[in-house]
Amino acid sequence: MSTLDNSLVAAARAGNAAALDRLLAASQPDLRRFARRTCSTSEDAEDAVQAALWQLHRRIGTLRVVAAFTSWLFRIVERECRRLLRLHRQTIPLDEAPSSALRLDPVPADLRRDLGAMIAQLPDHYREVLILRDIEELTAPEAAVQLGLSVDAVKSRLHRARSLLREQLLASGYWSP
Repeated sequence: MSTLDNSLVAAARAGNAAALDRLLAASQPDLRRFARRTCSTSEDAEDAVQAALWQLHRRIGTLRVVAAFTSWLFRIVERECRRLLRLHRQTIPLDEAPSSALRLDPVPADLRRDLGAMIAQLPDHYREVLILRDIEELTAPEAAVQLGLSVDAVKSRLHRARSLLREQLLASGYWSP
């Protein structure tokens, strides 16, 4: 992606659709090469590239530092490759799985609903960090770049967000202290 210039990234970040299209097209070859070296299968590599391009399309406006664009995009591919590898390792063929493993206990709908409401009630600065780290699975340095914070600030906010959620869950009777 050495051919990409910062003005193209900045224009895409500002909402220029033509710049975003050029950025998507220019990013693909390097991402594919990187994904082929990083992922365990060629199918996973294609999936990781698609995930990265989708994130680029959806979240280019949230990129705070134009110079971090390339590392941000490669990190998405790397994280997706790791996620897919973990998924493959956890997969047990159905004919080899014990019958107890085939019964999945779904998370109760009321807990999902209440947890979603609790997350929505968190102050913005805690909610953003919690979503980036625990839902989107960004690393602390990635979240720090995305939010324009230090890694220590991200860790501190994440700890506080989780503590607030834990307190709310305890108060709601989901756990006993």
